[in-house]
Amino acid sequence: MTPLSEIEAAIQKLPEEEVRHLATWLEDYLNELWDRQIETDLAAGKLDALIAQAEADIAANQVRELDEILYNP
Repeated sequence: MTPLSEIEAAIQKLPEEEVRHLATWLEDYLNELWDRQIETDLAAGKLDALIAQAEADIAANQVRELDEILYNP
């Protein structure tokens, strides 16, 4: 049995309330990992081209409100 399958088996034995708590913890943990990755990529300059393009689009008034995009494509 691998450590992951052992964890999965242990989770299946937990009460639902604890599983939901674990799910919330995992979501928070994954969000932290994502934030760290974004910070790392930003510091490394990997997002510079995207930022420059967004700034150029804003300066040229080539942007739309998110609600407009989502609800009136």
